[in-house]
Amino acid sequence: MGNRRAGSSQRWWPDEVFGGEDGQVTNAVILSEAAVPDGAQATRPASTSLGLDVFRGVAVALVVVLHVSGSVLPALAEGSTSALWTQSLNRALQFVVPAFLMLSAALLTYSLLARPDLGRYLKRRALRGAWPYLLWSVIFVFWYVWRGERPAAELSDPARWLFYLGYGKASFHLYFLLVALELYLALPLLLPLARRRPGIGVALLLGLGVQVAAYLLNAAVFDFRFPASTLLWYLAPVLVGVGIGARLDEFPEWWRRRRLWWLAGLVLGAALYLPQGLALVSGGEVVSWSYSLSHWLYSTLASVALLALSLYLARVPRLGAALASLGMLSMPVYLLHPICIQLLGDLGIPGGLGAFLGMFALMTTVSLGLPWLLGRVLQGTKLSDVLFGR
Repeated sequence: MGNRRAGSSQRWWPDEVFGGEDGQVTNAVILSEAAVPDGAQATRPASTSLGLDVFRGVAVALVVVLHVSGSVLPALAEGSTSALWTQSLNRALQFVVPAFLMLSAALLTYSLLARPDLGRYLKRRALRGAWPYLLWSVIFVFWYVWRGERPAAELSDPARWLFYLGYGKASFHLYFLLVALELYLALPLLLPLARRRPGIGVALLLGLGVQVAAYLLNAAVFDFRFPASTLLWYLAPVLVGVGIGARLDEFPEWWRRRRLWWLAGLVLGAALYLPQGLALVSGGEVVSWSYSLSHWLYSTLASVALLALSLYLARVPRLGAALASLGMLSMPVYLLHPICIQLLGDLGIPGGLGAFLGMFALMTTVSLGLPWLLGRVLQGTKLSDVLFGR
């Protein structure tokens, strides 16, 4: 691993990274759909509960932008303004998958601390995690064969199916669901740490230290074929999420007192990571350990900053409700947006900057809007349970 080329105030914290916990539909504002944990009282202000759905809405929108930018890059002239703009955007958004994992770790930690029923926990994770992963892996394998991007012979090749399912490679975005499944299994093992309620800053230092140790262990022993498709590569944001989940009540006040230091660290992390990220995406070489360490620092700090921003946006009328509505249906958006991107990409990517930006905006809007609309139509139905696990 040397160089690499390049509505209601009586809602509670949900225990899912994606929206739609119990398939209930509230009012037009659409807050969280999670049930109140046993023995707990729903005392959180609506703006705080709404902020978690806003986080998911912002994060899934950024995922779509990230994937649109990655899909159009091969069609852009090297060194053009369009290419430089798209490369910069693509690298800056590399924190969104770690952000989703941090949120998942935080919410599931809170849920397990409030209701430590491992049987119920594992059953719900299987229904809401394992089933959608398996179903959509099969769907996307057939999708790519139908498009002619993979040979039909793969459909009867057990080795290819094991590869796709074992590494999350049925489609470029499904590895996240595989990593999330690994997180679901690992999180109960982190409950002793959560019960000690480490400070968020302490969790950051611990997470970065464990992350470096995992990097060295992988380099010396495991040498995973696709380390970024394993939980091993996201230990820093996960441990910070555990720290946040153990202190959810304190997060807004903690952020108020620590935000300047945290944002200064984020600027430093961005300064260390982005030049290396741009070098990698433009075909240059980077030192693997330096690139990885700077990315972990940047993505973890940015994930926490996004949570704080989401809590603020939740207090903005209309905007907070719109983002929360998107967040409540983030699973169908996440699963379906690659199909929209690919179909629109078939129309061609214009070269002029103005036309390119227009096409970029169209791809982003459609790839967000159509899956959201489908999810909204199916919300609360059995078909939604089958397709999206909720």
